Amino acid sequence: MVESGKFSFEQANEAVSYLRSSLPEALQTPQVAIVCGSGLGGLADTVQTELRAEYDYSSIPHFPRPTVAGHAGKLVFGFLGQRIPAVLMVGRAHYYEGHSIDRVTFPIRVFKQLGVDTVVCEYYYIGILQGPKDQDNEHIFLAGLAGNHPLRGPNEEEFGTRFPPLSDAYDIELRRRVHQAWKEVISSQSTRKLHEGVYAFVGGPTYETRAESRMLRMLGADVVGMSTVPEIVVARHCGLRVLAFSLVTNNAVLAPVPRGDENTLQDKDAGELNAILEEGKAEHEEVLEAGRRAALDMQGLVVQTLVKEFSQS
Repeated sequence: MVESGKFSFEQANEAVSYLRSSLPEALQTPQVAIVCGSGLGGLADTVQTELRAEYDYSSIPHFPRPTVAGHAGKLVFGFLGQRIPAVLMVGRAHYYEGHSIDRVTFPIRVFKQLGVDTVVCEYYYIGILQGPKDQDNEHIFLAGLAGNHPLRGPNEEEFGTRFPPLSDAYDIELRRRVHQAWKEVISSQSTRKLHEGVYAFVGGPTYETRAESRMLRMLGADVVGMSTVPEIVVARHCGLRVLAFSLVTNNAVLAPVPRGDENTLQDKDAGELNAILEEGKAEHEEVLEAGRRAALDMQGLVVQTLVKEFSQS
């Protein structure tokens, strides 16, 4: 049996060798990797067309394939903005699809071996648990604390140290660039606001119960989602800089439902009772539509942030 740490390193190098065998020389060492949720999937259409390469995940050795609607499943290499060499991961695999947490994070290892310096992660299946506090930029990784962790097993010394710290997980210089770019890209009349807060990772694919949402709020979470954190953990283990975006699309339901013997329920018919349970419930299509409406703003913000950062390098 091959040790998992060494095997993962070899797999990443196999994927990189395959990609570089046909990539144009100018695209072989991208500076930035962008892990696109559906909110950033349209960024692939902005990649400059004169030098561009695309690979379906199914063609890349060991690469995980997504099954969720709206996740295309391709790597796009090219230039963003003012000639920033980038690789875009258009669609991602999720833990709840049945992939191991190691396989979900495998693309980050590939990006490290490609020479990427900065990873931008985006996801938007999340609900507000409480007003963002605007002082933290952190995450809560309950699965990881319980042992379902992408770094579990033999440490891959080729990538990073055995015990990586995460108190500095979210790059403060990149976050400063985001706030600068926001003022330039987003209209002052926009109802959207830019906050920083605490993101809680959950396994999914179900949205949270009311009790679970209240528990996460008590733990300090502002938003909750089904991906991103495992990738961030692996990126930091690899020494990559991380910038993460969460596009909030719906509010979590916190209010408890009435007891079955409550007097106010006794005269209601089945439709009225069902309406009480339905109030505020997250619907997948509703979440997707909210993401589509904000996607262009999100794409412009990411590009402007990267332009500001890499024009200074």
